[in-house]
Amino acid sequence: MPGADRRDTQEKGFLSHMAEEEQGAGRSRSAGKLPEAGKKLHEAVCVLLVELCERFTFFGIVCNMILFCTAKLGYRSHQAAMVNMCFVGTSTLTPVLVGWLAEYLLGRTKLVCICMFLHFLGTALLPVVSFPFEDVHIDRRHILLTLPKREQKIVFYFALLTASLGIGGIRAIVCPLGAYSLEDCGPKELLSFFNWFHWLVNLNSAVVFVSISYIQQSVARNLGFLIPFVSGLMAMITIHMVRGEMIYKPKADSSLLTTFGVIFSALKACCARYRYLGTALASWLDHAKENHGGHYSETQVEGTKSLARLFPLFTFQILYRTCIMQIPSGYYLQTMNSNLHFSGFVLPVAAMNVISIVPLLILVPILECINSWLFSSKDTGHSPTIYIVTGHLSAALSVAAAGFSEIHRKHFPQVEQTLSEELLLVSSMPCFHLAPQYVLLGVAEALVTPSCSLLSFWLVPERMRGISMHFLALFNGAGCFVGALFVQTAHAGTQGSWFPHLLHEGKLERFFFFLASLMMVNTLGFWAVAHRYNDLREDCTNEFRGSLPGEKLLKHGKAIKHYNAVLESSPLLSPVEKT
Repeated sequence: MPGADRRDTQEKGFLSHMAEEEQGAGRSRSAGKLPEAGKKLHEAVCVLLVELCERFTFFGIVCNMILFCTAKLGYRSHQAAMVNMCFVGTSTLTPVLVGWLAEYLLGRTKLVCICMFLHFLGTALLPVVSFPFEDVHIDRRHILLTLPKREQKIVFYFALLTASLGIGGIRAIVCPLGAYSLEDCGPKELLSFFNWFHWLVNLNSAVVFVSISYIQQSVARNLGFLIPFVSGLMAMITIHMVRGEMIYKPKADSSLLTTFGVIFSALKACCARYRYLGTALASWLDHAKENHGGHYSETQVEGTKSLARLFPLFTFQILYRTCIMQIPSGYYLQTMNSNLHFSGFVLPVAAMNVISIVPLLILVPILECINSWLFSSKDTGHSPTIYIVTGHLSAALSVAAAGFSEIHRKHFPQVEQTLSEELLLVSSMPCFHLAPQYVLLGVAEALVTPSCSLLSFWLVPERMRGISMHFLALFNGAGCFVGALFVQTAHAGTQGSWFPHLLHEGKLERFFFFLASLMMVNTLGFWAVAHRYNDLREDCTNEFRGSLPGEKLLKHGKAIKHYNAVLESSPLLSPVEKT
């Protein structure tokens, strides 16, 4: 039995040696985790600061743009509303464009420096446009400088364009969603992240709407030096991130151009099939596969198919975003034409937006408790589609309430009110009578935006998540431009009646009722297709992630390498067994 004893001794020595190696590796890993965790925390703090500074600047531009356009530039009410919505839409779409430029034409570091310069240039030009040069006199007869209206508008549009390009660069390069390391999160953690992320952004916007709007409207209406100051602070933090190599670099697994290429290639092949009676396939996107005569791999086509499943969700967000855009357009005009006096104090017009933010700030902690209970069972995957349906219904009710508020507002006698040193004839109805429509839209935002972000992020393979969020941004931006188109069409088609310059002379309530009816149809349409997104169980997500041939081969390759490594390192196997 000496041979057996010797074999037992070898086995015990091998096991003790493996245990020592595991303990050493564990100590090295724990030692390496501390500086790595500190670096990630430092990076997260920098990203969050840049995000808050960017949102501060963005909301600072949007909050009083209509008042500035009407009082300073002489725009009609519908024109000012369209400018505001187009700026928001452009700022929503530019991250997609800048993200593509960063990957294919320019480097990320070079482009982020360009975008920071554009951002600071745009925010610095806006105070120049609004500065009262006509009030600065060299002597009694000569003023310092005159800036004609035409040149003023050119500088204004150039400032908005450069600022929106800078905003897009910051959102796409410095603060993309991938910078928050969400790859290993489940649906519950993702929904919690999106809830608190939007909660923090809206808390920031509430501070802006109260402070910046008051400064611009009452204290220093033509200045706004806080905006370029915050932009400069954001630039310094970003430069620190560039030097510290903390700029997020996404994985180059898929691209927006590839996704569009798959769609157009499949559409072209479908047209040819109907013309020449080709073979029918399970999905129309399968025509883009190489084994069916297309130009794209099966992995690329399968990823696009999972994204195409979300197109109905994206489409129904367009009209919802149009309703949300009534806060900085139609609702703002209603507030501006109402009585803003409260206990001898003139409220800023944009401060009414805080009423729409308060429900969100209250609802998020409540929704967190509800989600914790709904996701507590591991056997069921709760889907937030009911939140989206309820939010869409709340948006429709908000716009309908705005129509009734407009009818109610006209029953009050008119009074004179001074805004930004301009004397206006407004309704004597207190502006707080408009609170219900703001509250309903705030409830809608608390329910819809985090839920849509979760579905767009979770229901696609990991390599397609950035593309999915880009498509969500594209459709949200389209909703802003559709809102501007509705305003222009309503004004031109009714000779200014449905969206008038002077609200007491028109029928703005008809525009709101029309939009509310469209939103009700939109709500019913999404409710009809919501069952497609009801299953968030782990096996459903694994089906999307593990069904692609490339991922299967990768898993098999890892398993083979692991097996070979075990065979080569194990001394317990005889030479005959190794061969």
